[in-house]
Amino acid sequence: MGKPLEGITVVDVTNNIAGPSVTMILGDLGAEIIKIERPGRGDDARGMGPHIGGESCYFLNINRNKKSVVIDIRAPEGKELIYRLVEKADVFVENFRYGKAEQLGFGYERLKEFNPALIYCSISAFGRNGPEKEKPGYDGLLQARTGIMKVTGVPDGPSVRAGVSILDQGSAMWAAIGVLAALYERKRSGIGQQVSTSLFETGLSWVGYHLIAYQATGEEPKKMGAGHAAFAPYDAYPTADEDILIGVSNDDLFAKLAKALNRLDWLQDPRYATSPERVRHRDELDREIIAILRTKPSQDWLDLLEEAGVPCSRLNRIGSLLDDPQVNAVGMLCDVNHPSAGHIRIPRLPILMSASEVSVDTAPPLHGQHTVEVLSEKLGMSEAQLEKLQEQGIIEMVHS
Repeated sequence: MGKPLEGITVVDVTNNIAGPSVTMILGDLGAEIIKIERPGRGDDARGMGPHIGGESCYFLNINRNKKSVVIDIRAPEGKELIYRLVEKADVFVENFRYGKAEQLGFGYERLKEFNPALIYCSISAFGRNGPEKEKPGYDGLLQARTGIMKVTGVPDGPSVRAGVSILDQGSAMWAAIGVLAALYERKRSGIGQQVSTSLFETGLSWVGYHLIAYQATGEEPKKMGAGHAAFAPYDAYPTADEDILIGVSNDDLFAKLAKALNRLDWLQDPRYATSPERVRHRDELDREIIAILRTKPSQDWLDLLEEAGVPCSRLNRIGSLLDDPQVNAVGMLCDVNHPSAGHIRIPRLPILMSASEVSVDTAPPLHGQHTVEVLSEKLGMSEAQLEKLQEQGIIEMVHS
């Protein structure tokens, strides 16, 4: 059946992480992504290190399946090119600071004059309303603002941000879901609309459990390290060589753990009889578990616990995932040959569809790699017209 979004064209004027992650999702699902980059340095993510073959690892991770077109969108001639592309597009995605799109002439009200059926997607730091709507914001800052950092880290230790860009890429997921819903609605009604989300709103949704728990208890949640506020034992535990994670979320699993560790007496101990009691007495229980686990190396315990049906895992290093049998079995890493970076393995979208294809087909583009292709094919521009625009500095037709 091909890809589910084949035939959908997206004009993408985003930079950095969150916005390009939206169009990465849509591109992997089959949409044609026309990535507009500024002359000179292009997407800010191209400058984010480390680099491989001169290409940013950040950029490589979220810009596959796209066409790079270099246009100076601040110049009147550049704006006109964007308007002409929007007339032929289905979706427009931007992540400017609040009000900047309107200043540039790319606000929703302006663009829908060219294409009333357009799906216009905005992704921002703080949202489109409220006293902080004009503030700049990045992933770490919004993790702090929404309380995520206050519940991340080890007890009595410093607060830390999550080690991945959870709000950038989480917001991208919500934005992509919104775009898909808007496309479905347009198919029914013919009506385009604006879809918006923000890192702030995403952060608030991620801490929803803690917000509700606070209303129930009036207590601020505590940092749990690798632990879990609702379950025990659930943590990273030291063994004779390295830590392993054990996750027990109900009484049946605790019984399996007690049997595997030869501590059936725990099942008669009122401190450990139920999940709430184990949470209340987690410190005593953890001390007993650690004393046992320190007697053998991690692999011995992992083998024993897995055989007993107790959820557990080693704390994997990132590099080990490249040759992990399970990673390879589910086909999460796609092999891509990039003209500068060479052979790289890029994670695909974590989606499988029984009748449609979702895949990484093309390497992340070189800066301006598709300027000639897109402007000639989409807008019918001649070689002479393109050369004139390049002489004026409006476009770039070659990799810089």
